Amino acid sequence: MTQVVNIRFRNRGKVYYFDPAGTSPTKGQAVIVETSKGLEYGECTKGVHEVPDECIVPPLRPVIRIATEEDKRIVDENRKKDIQAFEICQQKILEHGLDMKLIDVEHSFEGTKILFFFTSDGRVDFRALVKDLASIFRTRIELRQIGVRDGAKMMGGIGICGRPFCCSTFLDEFQPVSVKMAKTQSLSLNPAKISGACGRLMCCLKYEQEAYEYLIKNSPKADSFADTPMGRGIITEVDLLRQTAKVRLDDPNETLLQVYPLSQLGYTIDGVYKEPEPPPPEPEPAALIHFEIPEHEVSWEHEVNLSEEDDKNEEMQRSPGKRIRRNKKYKKRRKNNRDKRNR
Repeated sequence: MTQVVNIRFRNRGKVYYFDPAGTSPTKGQAVIVETSKGLEYGECTKGVHEVPDECIVPPLRPVIRIATEEDKRIVDENRKKDIQAFEICQQKILEHGLDMKLIDVEHSFEGTKILFFFTSDGRVDFRALVKDLASIFRTRIELRQIGVRDGAKMMGGIGICGRPFCCSTFLDEFQPVSVKMAKTQSLSLNPAKISGACGRLMCCLKYEQEAYEYLIKNSPKADSFADTPMGRGIITEVDLLRQTAKVRLDDPNETLLQVYPLSQLGYTIDGVYKEPEPPPPEPEPAALIHFEIPEHEVSWEHEVNLSEEDDKNEEMQRSPGKRIRRNKKYKKRRKNNRDKRNR
């Protein structure tokens, strides 16, 4: 095991290992490191940790020091110079009529070299351009042709998913991507839908390729026979992600396609029959719970014996309208009795 720190340059995706050399940089801290091009300014993405010796590509360059305020001031000045150099180089390219697209300009930390990155469909004779740039900047000039994917990584941007480019955020190296991956994942083969901003196939096609290959290997094929809980049938379509299949039953009375989970089907893969999984047992009904109230806790306050008179009084209090009608009835009856006696 070897102690290393992770360093990233100019906020680009690739991360490099460096020897801490007695320093202890933390994540997000700026450092000055030694590279094959001289001293460079970078950002620590992970502090001191150990990695297997097989992961180290010798020679392991050391970290010189933690970046100071003076180092940060030099970097800011170099960024301003990069913008000016980009405009000058862009103008010179138009004057020479070269078929090349300038992507980025980078001053070395020590100011001894300027790198110009560009893309082009073919070879470009830029010797006259280098002479003009050397006469203007009075330093070493290097023009480096890169691919369109590297150009997108340097420029950055937002992908069709709404997130920053994978290559400019966390991808260390580009993985080979092919149209076969899009076919395996049942994606549209329209180039506009499976291509990134660089014009090449999207790098994210590689992310789920292993998962799709595993699912295809362990799932039945279309137009194969399968045993279902309703009888034997033919699989017409398989949904790999949902792990379901549409089955056309052999029963002539069943005309609709039935959808079953693959776990409930019996099918053959590579000559081996896979038995359907038994259905899960039905949950037992919950037993009724009987509560017994102790005798000393029973209350008889709700049982009140009322006499007939109390019932009448209570009823009269609850319905005053009824009481008024009853009084009128009694008055009328007494009046009739008086009239009869007077006659």
